Amino acid sequence: MEVAALYLPQFHQIPENDEWWGEGFTEWTNVRKARPLFRGHHQPVVPGELGYYNLLEPAIREAQAELARQHGITSFCYWHYWFGGQRILERPLDEVVAQRAPDFPFFVGWANQSWTGIWHGAPNRVLIEQTYPGPEDDRAHFESLLPALRDERYVTIDGKPVILIFRPMELPNPRAFVDTWQQMAREAGLPGLYLVAWVEGRPWGVQYTTHHADGFDAGLYVEFPFERTLVSKVRDRLAARSERFGPTRYNYTALPPQPRQPLDGVLHPSVQPNWDNTPRSTRRGAVARKTSPAAFQRHITDALQREIAREPRDANRLVVVKSWNEWAEGNYLEPDEQYGRQWLEAVRQARVEVEGR
Repeated sequence: MEVAALYLPQFHQIPENDEWWGEGFTEWTNVRKARPLFRGHHQPVVPGELGYYNLLEPAIREAQAELARQHGITSFCYWHYWFGGQRILERPLDEVVAQRAPDFPFFVGWANQSWTGIWHGAPNRVLIEQTYPGPEDDRAHFESLLPALRDERYVTIDGKPVILIFRPMELPNPRAFVDTWQQMAREAGLPGLYLVAWVEGRPWGVQYTTHHADGFDAGLYVEFPFERTLVSKVRDRLAARSERFGPTRYNYTALPPQPRQPLDGVLHPSVQPNWDNTPRSTRRGAVARKTSPAAFQRHITDALQREIAREPRDANRLVVVKSWNEWAEGNYLEPDEQYGRQWLEAVRQARVEVEGR
């Protein structure tokens, strides 16, 4: 069973963030400045044994990999950013590949969306626009990833390197994208790619439902585990009129949400331990309540059981945890000051319960 965790690389300084948000900005900037916004709101969150790390330090990457390995996480999915030839936040993965360390499996997820100032109260400010210039850009993009795809640590399914696509519905032509990238992979001597589409449950918006028809090998079903109560609906309406009524508060669901309609093709499950993006969005954000490592353990246990039971029984299994280190979303497995290693222990104990190891 592959149990991957999404991995955010924005914990080191880059010139672009210095220009947009001030000298020295990293994700820790938002995490440190967070404050409680209502009674019982636990902010700021404080990292545990790894501290306020810099991902350009090899020792930190080694420590992360060891923690993951000890607790049943089998790989990291590094978020990858490509904007019409421009890469950003690429150094952690580049160094992992170049230095051949840590000795821990990985794959990439292309976060193909424009960067805006939405987290900082400037939703109409476009920082970098996501564009799709055409075949030459596709070729350059693919070749930039080839050193990673050929790495012996890179995660494969049926021998094919795994790539997650974050916004498949925003591709100009998803089917053409799949066909082009599969052809480039075969031309490069690979057996093809295992392309996974992010299939986000959106009960109040448009949901991408055609990953199978578009040629993706699988979808990853992602939905926030929130219960919309009457209180949260009223607070949503009030917050729309005035930020002082925010953030929106939801209860964590008993088990992970399921698709509201049957979806064709393979659909891998995802789970998330928590949610609180007020460090980024302050009163415009949302907070999951009634969360705990024990509640998260029920979620990941359920996801593991469903993935094992999925037909055909000899298929490769994949569960994705969102996320390893999204600290400004309150969405992480790494040790923190409040719970220590308990988020990680929830993964380990769930695997023991379901798989006996």
